[in-house]
Amino acid sequence: MSSVSSPAPEHTVTLDSKLSGVLGGRTAAAFEKAFGMRTIADLLSHYPRRYARRGELTALANLPIDENVTIVAEVVRVQERPMRARRGSILEVKISDGEGMLTLTFFNQAWRAKELTPGVRGIFAGKVSDYRGALQLAHPDYELFEPDDVDAPARTSAAAKDWAMTPIPIYPATGTVASWQVQKAVELALDAVSDVADPVPAEVARERGLLSFREALERIHRPEKDAHWQRARDALRFQEAFVLQTALLQQRAASRAVAATSRRPTPGGFLEQFDAALPFTLTDDQALVGDEIARDLADTAPMNRLVQGEVGSGKTLVALRAMLAVADSGGQAALLAPTEVLASQHLRSIVKVLGPDLAARLMPTMLTGQLSTAERKRALLRTVSGQSRIVVGTHALLGDAVTFFDLGLVVVDEQHRFGVEQREALRAKGGTPPHVLVLTATPIPRTVAMTVFGDLDVSTIAQLPAGRQGIESFVVPLADRPGWERRIWERAAEEIAKGRQVFVVCPAITGKDLEDDGEETPDDEGPARPIANVEAVDAQVRADPLFAGARTGVLHGKLPADVKDDVMRSFATGDLDLIVATTVIEVGVDVPNASAMVILDADRFGVSQLHQLRGRVGRGGVPGICLMVTSAEQETLARERVEAVAATLDGFELANIDLELRREGDVLGSRQSGGRSSLRLLRVATDGELIADARLAAHDTLESEGGLSAHPALAAALARRLDESERAFLEKS
Repeated sequence: MSSVSSPAPEHTVTLDSKLSGVLGGRTAAAFEKAFGMRTIADLLSHYPRRYARRGELTALANLPIDENVTIVAEVVRVQERPMRARRGSILEVKISDGEGMLTLTFFNQAWRAKELTPGVRGIFAGKVSDYRGALQLAHPDYELFEPDDVDAPARTSAAAKDWAMTPIPIYPATGTVASWQVQKAVELALDAVSDVADPVPAEVARERGLLSFREALERIHRPEKDAHWQRARDALRFQEAFVLQTALLQQRAASRAVAATSRRPTPGGFLEQFDAALPFTLTDDQALVGDEIARDLADTAPMNRLVQGEVGSGKTLVALRAMLAVADSGGQAALLAPTEVLASQHLRSIVKVLGPDLAARLMPTMLTGQLSTAERKRALLRTVSGQSRIVVGTHALLGDAVTFFDLGLVVVDEQHRFGVEQREALRAKGGTPPHVLVLTATPIPRTVAMTVFGDLDVSTIAQLPAGRQGIESFVVPLADRPGWERRIWERAAEEIAKGRQVFVVCPAITGKDLEDDGEETPDDEGPARPIANVEAVDAQVRADPLFAGARTGVLHGKLPADVKDDVMRSFATGDLDLIVATTVIEVGVDVPNASAMVILDADRFGVSQLHQLRGRVGRGGVPGICLMVTSAEQETLARERVEAVAATLDGFELANIDLELRREGDVLGSRQSGGRSSLRLLRVATDGELIADARLAAHDTLESEGGLSAHPALAAALARRLDESERAFLEKS
């Protein structure tokens, strides 16, 4: 990209002004392509990711190969040599941090030797590569510190110190737009913008000792010392939390202002009959959460409740009781499951738990994409006529052809598997807004974020039902103990010999592809080796004398629906001893006789996935064992993640560990919202107290006289901050 220059703006520049008016059309187009920026506000909220100093050089030894970097270094040596194979020359410039060396290479650009002279310091940016064992940047961009600056230390020792220690902002950059080009654009924008109204009310800012918005922008982008950008970051972080909280509180109020149909169970109705026939007593948590849901359903404001509970804590039972209350009122309930395997299992378990009499009257029906034409037609008819009071399905429930007679409740199982638009499509099928119940056993980043920020009411089921056996978890560290690999299979065979069943989970179906089930977090930290895959492991198991008499099967996302269902049913009924699978068995699969879970290449999975997979065993009267097999080296993030899961069975503790292990989190879930990452400075893992404080301040502001209309700068910030895709997320969660 060419250097940043701009036409002098002829009109008042505000945060909502287009970039092209300040930067010029070509530069603005480059910034939009690189970062999605369109306005001055977009550019000024592109905050530095760190600060360098002229007097502190970047450690070169730790630079990552094949990644774009921005570093501060000093030119040590310059050498020009002819190319061997063709005409022309190569200019090689050695730069150093005082210890390590990095080579800059330029082809046919000998003129650069005039400015890249030994002793000159600057900022260099490019992709790091390894050439014959030495680190190099080919054709890097660079910005040298001004000659005037270099002479400055000669004036006084104080001036020298100031020159050396003044923070230089280093911005998130791309291969086409370097950090210093962002810096120059930001300076142009800061100089041009006139009106910077503060969205945080003066009283709120004063109580917390926060800088004004204008001053914070100046100090985060043009600090003279560290204290400047640190105070600026505090103010801008609070502002970000405050604006987002205001949006969520607004949405909460708006959603509750829409009338829904009150749904109450009838005396002697479906719910009462079901409770009377239950062969066990509800846990205290199940009863408490059931009461919270019952109150919500009886209200004329739509329920929007998240139930988070440990794996196996009985969330589905609580949801079924809510469905029966809706059925008592003449309505229907839709249960949206993330996979066909889980939808099939939900249907089977609902029919079983209801018993023949209630099942015949409620007619639970399944709608998935793999039904035959005749089956689909029958299911659609039952749904539209209201004959089926409980409809279980996958994304096929969202199709235009699916209409409900009276949709009163939407239950979303494992909510994070569904995008915003999918959830909204189902909710829109009700005449009046249906009540919404979200079930999750994974209170980790996205869910934690929604609970901290969200407009969902939250219920928690922490107790496990009586009679559950424990699960022992072990890490099998093949990097340290390669000899333990055989013991994995011996241990699995021992479980089968006791009449129990075994899951073996792989991150891939074949040697060529990873099955993307939504949350795998592959790391490049482990040694390069083939990834465990279903095809290879299945062949290995079949050829192993240990499993000579064992009945084995495979299960993965690419199998036809009827085959998947047959395999899962065979495993559930005990006709298979061992299945080799991908994470299609991650959620909700319930096989009480399954005692062993072997997770191969466990470091390829996220914390929540490992916890969910482990929760598939130890569900009946049989104790469970989970072997997490990894080749990740000690002290890598991948290994740390696996060891963290093995160390505790507490999903809520793991939620916090996962937040700490993740380098960054996006509160609105960029994959769900479909937009750029919505968080600039806020971090869910560390800013919980700040977020809670901002929520209180936002609540008080909205409740104050005049509400939002008395705070036009806040209203403008809301409109600016929430682009269309993020606003859709807030409206549809």
